[in-house]
Amino acid sequence: MALKGTNQEFGRPYNRRIVLETIRLHGPIARGDIARHVGLTVQTVSNIIRELEELNFVAGSRQARKARGYPATSLAINPDGGFAIGVHVTPFGIEAALINIAGEVIASDRRNIPHLAPARALEEIAGFVARFRALRPGGRMLGVGLAMPGPFDVEAMSFVGPTTLEGWQEFPIAESLEAVAGLPSFIEVDHAAAALGERLYGAGRAFRDFYYLYFGVGLGGCQVQDGQPVRGAFRNAGEIGHISLVPGGEACPCGNRGCLERYLSLEAHDRRAPVIGTDGWIAETAPLLRAAIATIENLFDPETIIIGGLAPDELLGRLLAAAEPLPSSISERRDRTAPRVTRSLAGPGAVLRGAAALAVAGVLSPRFGLLFARDDAGPARDPVLSRTRAA
Repeated sequence: MALKGTNQEFGRPYNRRIVLETIRLHGPIARGDIARHVGLTVQTVSNIIRELEELNFVAGSRQARKARGYPATSLAINPDGGFAIGVHVTPFGIEAALINIAGEVIASDRRNIPHLAPARALEEIAGFVARFRALRPGGRMLGVGLAMPGPFDVEAMSFVGPTTLEGWQEFPIAESLEAVAGLPSFIEVDHAAAALGERLYGAGRAFRDFYYLYFGVGLGGCQVQDGQPVRGAFRNAGEIGHISLVPGGEACPCGNRGCLERYLSLEAHDRRAPVIGTDGWIAETAPLLRAAIATIENLFDPETIIIGGLAPDELLGRLLAAAEPLPSSISERRDRTAPRVTRSLAGPGAVLRGAAALAVAGVLSPRFGLLFARDDAGPARDPVLSRTRAA
């Protein structure tokens, strides 16, 4: 995974994130190997590692001696160095998980409450946070990451239609989330959170450049380039569900006709299958999936398309089988080493784990001062640690 750092001072928060991610992806790993992975000097990496060790994010151990001199220290994520809470809200309900910084799910909970109003969602989130805190009373709670359907701040599409959270317009989500959680809070569109979760903990670990196709209540996607999700100028890149693929097709709440998610999504399946059966829906939808795959490949040239989300494995498997053979595209190469389409390994949990990882990365940024607040003559102060333990 080619995560590259920058030796410019303004890039320090980014460097910390990619060093932490490199250890998470490749640990146990030596400092010199980290430096080669991220393109930073060994001294720069050593300085970052010292800060991460002070905060108990990583731990080192000596490798077995193979030659003269001291053996190299191998670094690995300290699973108990911190915890984050991932939350996912959909038109079907809300779920949450307590996840340690190694990506392990400590506990999870869900509420099947269709068309959840924002006030009720915040009540549920407050309950999740309280229960998860009680499971790790001495643990460092880094933050909360909330994944939700997008796009954001688009009048004709945001919180409009059955695949979104209708009725959430004008609600101060970010401020309200931080208030009820009492923790640093971050919000991301669900398909980007899932792509991050897949990259860190699923099939995406094997690829530098891939496209994650998110099959949820709606349909979305995210290109991961050089190991990083591509978000676009306004954080709305990847709304493939609103590409019009059926001329003169069904009206979409966005105002256009023939949008892909009107046919290819769980909402579409639940609406059409009672009328034409699941087999009929698969036959109707498979050609559109084939067209979507070729479109993604021709636009982004990914190593592979990873498909996952909320769709049941059996349904997704049947749909992918019906989409074969795939149409010609620039991805139809003789030298391919990966399949054009890869099934998710992280599964539905990719969204929650990605949302939690968003919070871990976020607290390494200047916004919260972590790794920046220092006493003149002492070690790094940890405002997140002191704040959450006192809560």
